[in-house]
Amino acid sequence: MSQKEAQRYAVIAQVLGGQTSQRLAAAQLQLSVRQIKRLCVVVRAAGASGLLSRRRGRPSNRRIGAQRKGAIMTLVHARYADFGPQLASEYLQREHAQRIGVETLRGWMIEAGLWQPKRRRKARSHPLRERRARLGELVQIDGSHHHWFEARAPRCCLIAFIDDATGRVLAARFSPAESTQDYFAVLRQHVSAHGVPLAYYSDRHGIFTKHDPDDPAPTQFERALLQLRIGGICASSPQAKGRVERLFQTLQDRLVKAMRLQGIDCIEAANAWLPGYIAEHNRSFAVAARQPQDAHRPFAGTAQELARICAHHHQRQLSGALSCQFEGSQIWITPGQERAPKSRAQVGIVEYGDGRLEVLWGGRVLEHRIFTVHEHLRHRRAADAKTINARVDALAGQRARALRLRTEIALQEALRAAGIYWPDTHPSAPPALGRSGLRPARPSADTS
Repeated sequence: MSQKEAQRYAVIAQVLGGQTSQRLAAAQLQLSVRQIKRLCVVVRAAGASGLLSRRRGRPSNRRIGAQRKGAIMTLVHARYADFGPQLASEYLQREHAQRIGVETLRGWMIEAGLWQPKRRRKARSHPLRERRARLGELVQIDGSHHHWFEARAPRCCLIAFIDDATGRVLAARFSPAESTQDYFAVLRQHVSAHGVPLAYYSDRHGIFTKHDPDDPAPTQFERALLQLRIGGICASSPQAKGRVERLFQTLQDRLVKAMRLQGIDCIEAANAWLPGYIAEHNRSFAVAARQPQDAHRPFAGTAQELARICAHHHQRQLSGALSCQFEGSQIWITPGQERAPKSRAQVGIVEYGDGRLEVLWGGRVLEHRIFTVHEHLRHRRAADAKTINARVDALAGQRARALRLRTEIALQEALRAAGIYWPDTHPSAPPALGRSGLRPARPSADTS
């Protein structure tokens, strides 16, 4: 007997014993007087067992048929075996027009061994910070290194900008590493699409701030924020920017599975497909801001000016011949330009993400010529904790390619020593027997 049935029996027993009236019992049980009379008749005839539900232990009239359940679980086993019940239910409805309750599907997946029930989380011991009131007042930024393509491609980084007031993802991009130039690319994407926000909220990595109090020069990212008049705020702990941290937890589950179903296996294809997914994500998870006003302000410059801001800026001093050195290259200022700088002048060098260089002086772009002197200096040797893995992986790839080339050269030399010059198959394939395989170096002499 359930607690509700036991409570009903206690009240009906009081009515039958004359301790209370049927009207008071109806008010106490929130039933009609007529229903109280029916319950009294049942209890007189069958006792407490008369209050038990007669459908207990029987299947529900609204139960899903075994045929439909089998078809749905076949889809789950084939395509969504590692999905959670909520995500699997969404895909079943969107991709297969199978609308099924999340809790129903959860029970089926537990029964099939595809899902393990989890314990209920404990209540938070600390209150969450209240969201900002307007869109664009505070944007949390961070990057997440993860196997986003699972085993289909190497590990990479997803950089995301999320609004604090609404939880909307304003910009996101995949990149091989988490570097200043990669943040510049997402910054340019954000400003181009939404405008200039009030402030960015980041961690205390060297990309965003310097830890030497005696070095007043800003980092490249800080310099770009100063030019755009955006405030840069550094968090004291990862928990302080928990909104972007929780975003990555969600994307590491949902985004990874979505790209698997789409067959995406490279960064270029992922970046081309990502905006559509982010729009769908925002429709599902974003909330309305407390105030409808947008705190973004339009960027007044051109696209080229924004691209110039979102690039690396360096200072060099010209020599007497109006030249300077920059990372293994010699830059010569073309003579005869109007209002050209003189020797010993300080010029600015703008380095874009694609390797292009611009020389600025007095706000003007100078014509110049570049001569590469030391190619090995074109790549920066300094690396931090967020880029060291990508640098080491690139060096490992170069070594593997060099080793493969040396192996192929050794194989060709061995074939030439044996008088064989034109292999029919790839050098790495073993020689085949019969009609296919390796031909002699020179045709045999005619014996006729």
